[in-house]
Amino acid sequence: MTRHYNFCAGPAALPTAVLERAQNELLDYQGRGLSVMEMSHRSDDFIAIAERAEADLRQLLGIPGNYKVLFLQGGASMQFAMLPMNLLGRGGSANFVQTGIWGKKALSEAKRLGFECHVAGSSEANGHVAVPNHDTLCVSGDAVYLHYTSNETIGGLEFDYTPLVKRADGVDVPLVCDMSSNILSGPINVADFGVIYAGAQKNIGPAGLTLVIVRDDLLGKAQSGIPSLFDYQLLAEAGSMVNTPPTYAWYLAGLVFQWLKDDVGGLDAMNVLNQRKADKLYAAIDSSAFYSNPIAEHNRSRMNVPFVLADAALDKTFLQEADAAGLLNLKGHRSVGGMRASLYNAVPEEAVNALIAFMADFEQRRG
Repeated sequence: MTRHYNFCAGPAALPTAVLERAQNELLDYQGRGLSVMEMSHRSDDFIAIAERAEADLRQLLGIPGNYKVLFLQGGASMQFAMLPMNLLGRGGSANFVQTGIWGKKALSEAKRLGFECHVAGSSEANGHVAVPNHDTLCVSGDAVYLHYTSNETIGGLEFDYTPLVKRADGVDVPLVCDMSSNILSGPINVADFGVIYAGAQKNIGPAGLTLVIVRDDLLGKAQSGIPSLFDYQLLAEAGSMVNTPPTYAWYLAGLVFQWLKDDVGGLDAMNVLNQRKADKLYAAIDSSAFYSNPIAEHNRSRMNVPFVLADAALDKTFLQEADAAGLLNLKGHRSVGGMRASLYNAVPEEAVNALIAFMADFEQRRG
């Protein structure tokens, strides 16, 4: 069997070591005679898996004790609705920094549900090629939280700062961040945030699991009457098990956390590797007259690298030849076109080297 290099934006590549371990444990988990997929989520065996996963994640991210970690379903998009339902139960408005498609979806969902919303900053005027300057962000006087997307997966735009802000009355505004496509790519200061959420299918594990890290003081503020499966307080009290959770995805996420700790050496080491991978690919793009990337250099994503060919008529040929060379899923999102190479944690450096070599060869032959 040949494993190709997978540059998909999500569901994305998983570490080979994780897949091999899951394969070995698929039919018989640690001598128990059954698969994790067949276990009761209330069993001692699965509770141990869940507790180990949370403990490892807390260690990796340095999550303080006054934060709850929730392992939920519904994808990150479900949080577009759950966040305002949980945080705006006592009034006020949701504020947004809008820097691309996913941030726009979060804003649109909150508006659709009838919540008060305010755009504190936007990159729309520059075509979403650079995030707004920190000193231009302007929150409303009734801001309950400020939401932003730290890395726009589709556009390849990543924040180079943490947008901490105060209201006019001097009150710190809790920061809510969609980190779906760059969580665990390097260290962060969790204490800067009120809520962090992320869909699993990029840097955490398979699709079907969503992480929510929420500060204790933001619990218990939900709208009355929201579904119990939407209420952070109830979910936290039940250990994310108000109903049956996505057990196998939770297990695989735990294996990824162990891989990051034991094989990679933690998030500092992961950060160095991710920066090196991205720098290589951007250098290859910038040194070529055949490929280009539109994003301002200081906001270029390390995880999602979009690029276009000088002649769009060659896009189909590029993708066909790349696929034949074992370089998979390089087609850009339908909304922006071109190409996109997603360099998540599980994408090895040799995959980036192979892509750069292919790009150079393609340019020489077709440019």
